[in-house]
Amino acid sequence: MSFEEPNSLQIRVTLVGIEPAVWRRLIVPRGFHLGQLHRVIQAAFGWSDCHLHEFLIGGLSYRDAEVCEPEFEDDARSFDESGVRLRDFNLNDGLSVLYVYDFGDDWKHIIEFERLLALEPAPRGASCIGGARARPPEDVGGVHGYADFLDIITDPDHPEHRDTKTWAGGHFDPEWFDNETTDKDVRNALRANRRIRLHQPNPKRQGRSR
Repeated sequence: MSFEEPNSLQIRVTLVGIEPAVWRRLIVPRGFHLGQLHRVIQAAFGWSDCHLHEFLIGGLSYRDAEVCEPEFEDDARSFDESGVRLRDFNLNDGLSVLYVYDFGDDWKHIIEFERLLALEPAPRGASCIGGARARPPEDVGGVHGYADFLDIITDPDHPEHRDTKTWAGGHFDPEWFDNETTDKDVRNALRANRRIRLHQPNPKRQGRSR
């Protein structure tokens, strides 16, 4: 690490409302705009990017340019997320950033700016250096739906256990997190053809393939 002008940020992104916490620690170039940060967070948590999202910063909303205009006359306007870069924010002011994904399930993520970094060479993409626990399945019904899902998936005698397990890909471990896999996904986050992992790896299937 050099003493040059900081070119990167270390951030922690935590999913709100779930305990123990589901979180990821990321290194992100300061030149990234919010649209690129969106892609990175999607990859870090394994979301499929099939729902709307927004950033809430200082009372303002930032979204994809295609959905910035208010649907109704009295709705607040959102700003184009690609027009704002991470280096535009003063991180010393206790800035609070909320990233919301899927307005139905309403997955809220708190973004904490932990420290500035001057890396050599300057990174061109993001990376994941830590994290814990699996994110909930897509379309599970938000925080309360996820709690119900866990009750069902952990009870083999529950009448919905088999169908729910099949819906989740045949396997789900809420404690699962693999940094190597997540880091690979994050490094590929901006690629147009990035791989989207709809379900977490099944250890039984992996064992048979060896």
